[in-house]
Amino acid sequence: MAERAAILTAGLRELRLELSAEQIGALLHFVELMAKWNKTYNLTAIRDPDAMVAYHILDSLSVLGHVRGPRVLDVGAGAGLPGLPLAVCMPDCAFTLLDSNAKKTRFMRQAALELGLRNVTVAQERVQAFQPEALFSCIISRAFAAIGDMLALTGHCLADGGVWLAMKGKRPDAELEHLNLEYSVAYLHAPGVVGERCVVALEKRNHG
Repeated sequence: MAERAAILTAGLRELRLELSAEQIGALLHFVELMAKWNKTYNLTAIRDPDAMVAYHILDSLSVLGHVRGPRVLDVGAGAGLPGLPLAVCMPDCAFTLLDSNAKKTRFMRQAALELGLRNVTVAQERVQAFQPEALFSCIISRAFAAIGDMLALTGHCLADGGVWLAMKGKRPDAELEHLNLEYSVAYLHAPGVVGERCVVALEKRNHG
């Protein structure tokens, strides 16, 4: 556990993120919960809790500087990634975590409860059918779908002027070719993660 805390603290330093002891404790508790529930619920292919710190926590937080509040939708959130780590670090933003899988939404609800995250709502629904009470300023996904599909499936949830953030591995040139929206690609550095990481950002234009 001490080694896991050291990995997280070193990674946060590398990302230049200053978190409180309470926030660091919440992130470590989240890793414990993932590891515990993973034995029964198969939330993630990564079994080693130390590896979860890099590949789930630090990878999720590598996109922090691109996230635009005050309302964020994590679509296809799975085990709550990147939404739960971001919610820990952005307490002034309201996060909705959306997934159609009942086991995963059950885990996310329990994790949000145990971590004391009052800025998190979990919804179990297919995104096509999801009707939010208010539109979102940012929609983020990590390995949810091809970018074109993400835009088509979630467009009704994003406010004009809002931003889509698609977290990817290598730059997805084949997906980018078919987009008729302007986009930007930023390379991400996730301490301890092997391989390229990037985020594609697209803004929803105001109508009229």
